[in-house]
Amino acid sequence: MTAWSVTVCLFSCSVLKFIRKTGLILPLASHFCSKSTDDNIQMDLSDMRKKYKSDEEAFEEDQLISLDPIKQFGEWFDQATKCPEIGEANAMCLSTATKDGRPSARMLLLKGYSNEGFRFFTNYESRKGKELETNPHACLVFYWEPLNRQVRIEGTVERITRQKSAEYFHSRPKCSQIGAVVSKQSSVIPNRGYLREKNAELEEKYKDSEVPIPDYWGGYIVKPHQIEFWQGQSNRLHDRIVFTRIKEGETELQEMQHQAEGGWVYHRLAP
Repeated sequence: MTAWSVTVCLFSCSVLKFIRKTGLILPLASHFCSKSTDDNIQMDLSDMRKKYKSDEEAFEEDQLISLDPIKQFGEWFDQATKCPEIGEANAMCLSTATKDGRPSARMLLLKGYSNEGFRFFTNYESRKGKELETNPHACLVFYWEPLNRQVRIEGTVERITRQKSAEYFHSRPKCSQIGAVVSKQSSVIPNRGYLREKNAELEEKYKDSEVPIPDYWGGYIVKPHQIEFWQGQSNRLHDRIVFTRIKEGETELQEMQHQAEGGWVYHRLAP
């Protein structure tokens, strides 16, 4: 460790002691003091901990606004959209995997949901598009940190109709339409200047006309077979209520399962 690193570390730890002594506890501050060398970086994040809800505010089964998980999602989503601390309530992580099970994940935006499933749009030739082509199973995760909530959705994925994709494409701002044409998503490009040049060319080309939807761009729908509602608790006994779609031919409830609505059952999982 260099002399400068030692000085910074000692200063950070002194500041942390002062903060704690005065009562201004910042649990994230402790990771400032960490050992590092040119070849090795070690960050101790053990004190990064947020206080969630108290046990008196636990998410009980009788607090479900509906035994239809899509309606329950709608209630939580509506609350997230009304929370001023949440910038994009429809931001979600989409996880896909290759045919042999190698996973990848990325953030994108939910663009609609219904009893049928959850919709998003992307480039069919992107990494996620290619993975969905060979392995049409995916997981969505919404995390609304100010509300201490997350929703996990697992299901199969299908392309939506070309007409619906085109309708959404042409509802976007023209600059976004052009961006979708410019970007051969996930392909290697030389530099950002390449994108600027292609974008300028298409802005000129389509300045007085409609941008045609590319063949390689469109929508998907995730048809859920499992939806989990998670609410954080300070004692780490987090609430997890899981809805599972009944499989064809299943008639009896499994142990500790409860009947829901619309072809679903639900149960509680240990945190």
